[in-house]
Amino acid sequence: MNALDPESCWRAVRTHDARFDGRFFVGVTSTRIYCRPICPARPPKREHCTFHPSAAAAESEGFRPCLRCRPELAPGFSPADAPRRLAYAAALWLEEGNPATLERLARRLDVTSRHLRRVFTAEFGVSPVAYAQTQRLLSAKRLLTDTGLSVTDVAHASGFRSLRRFQSSFKERYRLAPSELRRDTARTRGPELVLELAYRPPYAWNEILEFLGARAITGVEAIEKRTYLRTVSIDRHDGWLRVENARGRDALRVTLSASLAPVVPAVLVRVKRLFDLGARPDAIAKVLGSLAAKRPGLRVPGAFDGFEVAVRAILGQQVSVKAASTLAGRVATAFGRSIETPHAELTTIFPTPSRLKDAAIEAHGILRARADAIRALAASGIRLEPGTDVPSTLDSLLALPGVGPWTAQYLAMRTLAWPDAFPEGDLVLRRALGGVAAREALTRAEGWRPWRAYAAMHLWQSIKEER
Repeated sequence: MNALDPESCWRAVRTHDARFDGRFFVGVTSTRIYCRPICPARPPKREHCTFHPSAAAAESEGFRPCLRCRPELAPGFSPADAPRRLAYAAALWLEEGNPATLERLARRLDVTSRHLRRVFTAEFGVSPVAYAQTQRLLSAKRLLTDTGLSVTDVAHASGFRSLRRFQSSFKERYRLAPSELRRDTARTRGPELVLELAYRPPYAWNEILEFLGARAITGVEAIEKRTYLRTVSIDRHDGWLRVENARGRDALRVTLSASLAPVVPAVLVRVKRLFDLGARPDAIAKVLGSLAAKRPGLRVPGAFDGFEVAVRAILGQQVSVKAASTLAGRVATAFGRSIETPHAELTTIFPTPSRLKDAAIEAHGILRARADAIRALAASGIRLEPGTDVPSTLDSLLALPGVGPWTAQYLAMRTLAWPDAFPEGDLVLRRALGGVAAREALTRAEGWRPWRAYAAMHLWQSIKEER
């Protein structure tokens, strides 16, 4: 939403419209504070409002984040067009706490630094470096408010190299010392970190949980009492997480083991991807029409780890969902790492590409063709994450032995977060359309662009409901 219409923004602020939460921020010139459109405080006067495409843009104009609506909790984004996908891919990389140098980021996204800066500034109103600084400070604000981590640990977890630099930046930007914010929360340090991630309602939580539960990899993932559990390993930090729908709020409650404190930003970004928290249900429903009416807020589950989902997808070719999960569990048990957690179901860290590229996978009841495909994928270096160029990534996937159009499109849906992916050859999807051929399915799906991945989810769900 880089071209903001002030009158539309004002209407959203005046009505606390949740559809616009995270799509823009409102600065109040009389207080020099900026808020989310859904801020529960009394709306300011229109003449005191300015509108900004990102929190970083608001802060670049000298506004401080509201302590009541907490801009750091706003939902993310789900772009469909290529320029915005590039900008958002860069934003996600920065939100994970990765290095903010423009040149390194441009190399990762395979574009020139000049082009990246242009599209990023057009979308967010600030440069990538300025955006990264705001994200570090907002991440620190979240940890200071919601956890009992020490100020030093918060500084390091938020990407600051020194405590002194963190304290001076925080005080300069927010006119508060970190310890002052901490005094207001009286949090105690414990074995777990509990945080929240907002979404735009509605959210079809039960349907998403059922989808993930049917595909859970034994030892790595589990569903327990309407809660999602999984093991985590990021930058040599092992742990576990638990995700549940927060009662009475449009948010997910995320509990992390304390061992993941140094990588909290990266974990939260991956949770956002997995649960598709950046989706815009209103825009999707408008295009899908009656197809989406029975299941408002249905998301496309993403991937906490793209390689993990790809391995499971390859194992799932021409077998049932249950059989694929069984095979994936064998691979995880044989080649993954053991981990101790307070949850009996969570015992294993899924193996990395380096672990599987030369592994004797077929020795564990896996067909040789599937094992060859997994090894080729592990050795390929293909990045399966949002923001990568979709056409070239699909070409690279299709060049691998044993990877066909169905697998490539399914991975585009889940690992690349491509909202227009559509596995037209899927038998269940074609059955939901009346048993049509793949070409006919593709023709019928034209009217659902650019949200065909969401249409596929609704079609799969409709067949499930018939059983």
